[in-house]
Amino acid sequence: MDYLCRVERRNALRLLALTPIAAMTLRDMATAADGFAPTPPMPVLFLGHGSPMNAIEDNPFTQGWRNVGKDLPRPSAILCISAHWETHGTFVTGMDKPRTIHDFGGFPQALFDVQYPALGSSELVQHTQEAVTSAHVGVDHAWGLDHGAWSVIMHLFPKADIPVVQLSLDRGLSPQQHYALAKELAVLRKKGVLIIGSGNMVHNLGILDWNNPDAGFDWAVEANTRMKELITTGDHIRLANYTALGPAFQLSIPTPEHYLPLLYTLGLQSDGEEISLFNDRLVMGSIAMTSLRIG
Repeated sequence: MDYLCRVERRNALRLLALTPIAAMTLRDMATAADGFAPTPPMPVLFLGHGSPMNAIEDNPFTQGWRNVGKDLPRPSAILCISAHWETHGTFVTGMDKPRTIHDFGGFPQALFDVQYPALGSSELVQHTQEAVTSAHVGVDHAWGLDHGAWSVIMHLFPKADIPVVQLSLDRGLSPQQHYALAKELAVLRKKGVLIIGSGNMVHNLGILDWNNPDAGFDWAVEANTRMKELITTGDHIRLANYTALGPAFQLSIPTPEHYLPLLYTLGLQSDGEEISLFNDRLVMGSIAMTSLRIG
């Protein structure tokens, strides 16, 4: 009987050695159990979100987002860095059912009627906290999904069947520190997490040209062109030090919140990783809808 037990045990161990789980660490197995199994690196997106009306309009920008969404691997969850959530300190949304925030005014009722009922993810909250070691990541239970998040994600995943967590922009960090923090998030890409930065590379609402909906001021064109050159050549250092790049950049980025999500996206780019631009247009003189995909 003892001999038979030993044989059975050897056979079981031999079978286990032939299965993929044998090569997994205990950490890998724990990750797989919570739905974040190891994956090839997920793509990263920066989406120029523009007007909240893009949530309910069918136009070249929303079509561009939908086309990108069709080519994405299905993520385990989404981590979104939106221009519209600034805090003192760094936070992630921790609720199970984040509310759809209509953080704007003066738009049609149809826009206020939109709901994006994606679930949150306590597991992604934990993985984000573990990934970021340079700062304490607090958990917020009051915010939800602002329009910088839901107005674009709803075009990528209209069924709202992917959990979404937002990461806030800490007002106390420099652009360089935001960029460095983004690099710490790179481990999430290998857990099936789609990371999205949502803002606008050029964003100056103070001098919109309502009579010129399909073009940009000369300085906006100059800054947008220069940004794209630096993005495609991988010169992230200059992009993080944008305040030293001259008057066109100063007019294009009068406040940093819409530009910083771009730095988060770029901080997640690996050496030699492919980058592509889309929705590359200026509107109303001073807003760039330029978007990009990494990977």
